[in-house]
Amino acid sequence: MINKPIALRTVAAFFVAALSASALGGCTSSPSTSGAEIRLTGAGATFPNPIYQKWFSEYNKIHANLKFDYQSIGSGGGIRQVSEGTVDFGGSDAPMKDEDLKAAKGEILHIPTVLGADVLTYNLSAVSTDLQLTAETIAGIFLGTIKKWDDPQIASSNPGVNLPASDITVIHRSDGSGTTFVFTDYLSKVSPEWKERVGAGTSVNWPVGNGAKGNEGVMGQVKQTPNSIGYVELIYAEQNKLPYASVKNAAGVFVRPALESITAAAASVAGQIPADLRVSITNAPGAAVYPISSFTYLLVYKEQRDQAKGKALVDFLWWAIHDGEQMAKDLLYAPLPQEVVKKAEEKIDSITYQGKPLRAS
Repeated sequence: MINKPIALRTVAAFFVAALSASALGGCTSSPSTSGAEIRLTGAGATFPNPIYQKWFSEYNKIHANLKFDYQSIGSGGGIRQVSEGTVDFGGSDAPMKDEDLKAAKGEILHIPTVLGADVLTYNLSAVSTDLQLTAETIAGIFLGTIKKWDDPQIASSNPGVNLPASDITVIHRSDGSGTTFVFTDYLSKVSPEWKERVGAGTSVNWPVGNGAKGNEGVMGQVKQTPNSIGYVELIYAEQNKLPYASVKNAAGVFVRPALESITAAAASVAGQIPADLRVSITNAPGAAVYPISSFTYLLVYKEQRDQAKGKALVDFLWWAIHDGEQMAKDLLYAPLPQEVVKKAEEKIDSITYQGKPLRAS
């Protein structure tokens, strides 16, 4: 026989629990503690890969259900894969060309993330001081017209430095690369011969040198090859403890690549950035400017195909240009100027799913 008081207490407890669950149903749990796993795939630039990996790791700590898979394959590969729709986002230091944007599967937005710099790193065991290089000298080395380290053009900018009479071995990128675009964009601005013979692009026909894949590959080749020189993103030279040159800028001043001189390059053109945020800041004016500086971008479709992925991507992008920027300096990237952050916010707010803004959903 059922004990009625016990039965009544049991039923009452059931309804209390049910009402509590119903009340809690109006709340949404933090993405860090619940929700189905979402995986965002990306590919592209090696230039910002160190900070992107840091961001992915830190963001995953507060959003455990969100996983990132970013392949550091070069900007050319990132542009190609996002255009074909095989990844959720691309990474590129080179803004996409008009014809590439038109060929994509929809409108692609450029979201600037951080600023960095191409540096000229070299392996000269006999030289203990950092070199100074002019634009003409850099162009001459990579055109193959300056062949020896003790060439008068190099020596004239480095008085008192005991330069070896050794052949210069040039190392360049072999893959489609935003780092290459930044470097060749700079050379095309400062050297008429370079502009005519080679030009700017993520891939070019190099007059001289040996190719290597990625910033990592170029850095590895320079490190292993005596008397070599190559161009890499600043953090790669720092991490590998190889020297890098000061470069004579448009104002005629030799400037060392550093956070302050990279930020100065962005600040000098901040008021001239177009609405689509595609801009080159190489050879920017100003005495404090390092002349081979650049924004790097994440490339995303304005209209997202998957609501959950799109929402996760939008939330991450918003976090990146705010909280993520605070991590930039530790990895030798310059954070975005506030004027650029505001422009990036507008782009992120314009990302939609079925025509409705995702950040507001």
